[in-house]
Amino acid sequence: MFPIRAVEKHYAWGSYDRLQQMFHLGQEGGGSSEPLAEMWFSGHAESPSALTLSGGDTVPLTDAIRRDPMTMLGEQDSRLFGPTLPYLFKVISARIPLSLQVHPLDFEARAGFNRENAAGIPREAPDRSFKDTLAKNEMVVALEPFTASVGFSPVAFQLTLLRAVDHPLARLMAEALTARTFHMGVPPAQFAQADAMMPVSSLIWPDSRRRVFRAFHTAITAPEESSAALGAALESASQKVKGRKAHAVMDNALQAAQAFPGDPSVLCLLMLNPVCLEEGESVYIPAGTPHAYIHGTAAEIMTNSDNVLRAGMTPKHRDIPNLLRSLDCQPNAPIDPSSSMIATLIMHNMVTYKPKISEYMLVYGNVSAGEAAWPLMARLNQRYGDLIEKLGPRRLMIPRKGPRILLCTEGAIQCSTEYSSVTLKQGQAVFIPSEDGRVVVTMPQSTVQETGTATENGSFLLAATPV
Repeated sequence: MFPIRAVEKHYAWGSYDRLQQMFHLGQEGGGSSEPLAEMWFSGHAESPSALTLSGGDTVPLTDAIRRDPMTMLGEQDSRLFGPTLPYLFKVISARIPLSLQVHPLDFEARAGFNRENAAGIPREAPDRSFKDTLAKNEMVVALEPFTASVGFSPVAFQLTLLRAVDHPLARLMAEALTARTFHMGVPPAQFAQADAMMPVSSLIWPDSRRRVFRAFHTAITAPEESSAALGAALESASQKVKGRKAHAVMDNALQAAQAFPGDPSVLCLLMLNPVCLEEGESVYIPAGTPHAYIHGTAAEIMTNSDNVLRAGMTPKHRDIPNLLRSLDCQPNAPIDPSSSMIATLIMHNMVTYKPKISEYMLVYGNVSAGEAAWPLMARLNQRYGDLIEKLGPRRLMIPRKGPRILLCTEGAIQCSTEYSSVTLKQGQAVFIPSEDGRVVVTMPQSTVQETGTATENGSFLLAATPV
């Protein structure tokens, strides 16, 4: 095992205290004058984490893997992914909403990366969209209440919310959702510009999907002056809508409008599903899915990519043409990666999140000095009780091979492998090479905090490649 240091990412939407406290940054782990948005445990070429080797030397994780991929990654992962960590693991904290965005599809990522390289755009340039050649499929696991907007909701629900907003732009978006195409290649005249930006795949789309595209395009390409009085219109609409889901959507849009006054793209949030996660709940976001994180702290794991295409709600570079080429306009419910196989994923004080991809999985667990159950488990068992009873009890062990990153999120934990053992306190992490074999996470035998009080429990996150 090797200590690994997270890469700090300071963005305007970050927290002034949450990550600083978790990772004990600054004096006494207190607040900061600069917002801290993300902590990366990274094998990405642009921002690799620092690894402390046995002799005390500090090297980038990328270099350590390239020098000895079989030891660090193992035979299977080296064969599948080459000498690179296949995932990017983060802890994020959003104080205000962050950008309305889409991650590019795999072929769009490759084409965009090569296109920007050929144009001579430096990788670190602020107006560069493609930092690598990979699609980014990501998963979020809430560490506290976490809100987001993810994927298109049913069209009828989109219409209900847009029609509740007494604003010209909302009315135009509602019109886009209802204006039908009666002849292929002849769109409604007022939306011809949107159709001109549709990807080639739109030739086989049903008309309903084209209408969603047009409404989304209408908001993200609208001039700033078209959003005059939008905040007041959203506030008024929030008093009229009915139902928990509708109020959750309006709350997301109102927070975005307050954070980004004058940005018409906030109306796109009325088209997206609201996601309200409690601790331990999760959502999986495939490439192409429009989304925006609104507020909260969470673990985030994704394919090893930093590709982001932004449409609005950001001071950063917006790349609307490339975003629209990857946009998935199919209305779908948010994907919970823990629900379909929850009986295999919940065991004593540990839950595993395993979407149907080969690059990563995530474990969120708790260890305690006594026999007390983790309160999180009781709530998840209550939520998924029927499914657990139907499928029956099963076990899923922490992977015995492959590259793993273990982070202590609360209290203290003891991490042991076949070769070594280490105590981690909150905010500390280790990289566990494939060669180290089986990992066991327990309470430290005699860990005492500085106050002299015995540590009673500890929580952890473990990122890994699937078994």
